[in-house]
Amino acid sequence: MVTQVLSLTRSGLADFVIQRVTAVVLAAYTFCMLGFFLTAAPLDHAALSAFFLSTPMQVFSTLAILSTIAHGWIGMWTIGTDYLRPAHIGGLATAIRFVYQMVCLLALFVYLLWALRLIWQF
Repeated sequence: MVTQVLSLTRSGLADFVIQRVTAVVLAAYTFCMLGFFLTAAPLDHAALSAFFLSTPMQVFSTLAILSTIAHGWIGMWTIGTDYLRPAHIGGLATAIRFVYQMVCLLALFVYLLWALRLIWQF
């Protein structure tokens, strides 16, 4: 049995619900982007800047980034706990899984900082 120290909610049902809710947010964001790019008449820098630097779009983009991170972490945590087990890779499974999860967390944290910096221009 894998200890759920780094699980997002420590509950499989809650993780399942978060995974589905974040998928809906990401789908809505995708449709918003498609709608903009298909209907924007003069697609130039001014139009893109006006769209992406508007406060509603910044908030929606931030929500999409947070959804991507939560969705990604649950997925990567599940992969790590399902496939990095002693039955599959031997006695070092716990150490390997820990390193894997730390690398995933670091990548998601860098992604979060980078995205927020781009979205909010700080």
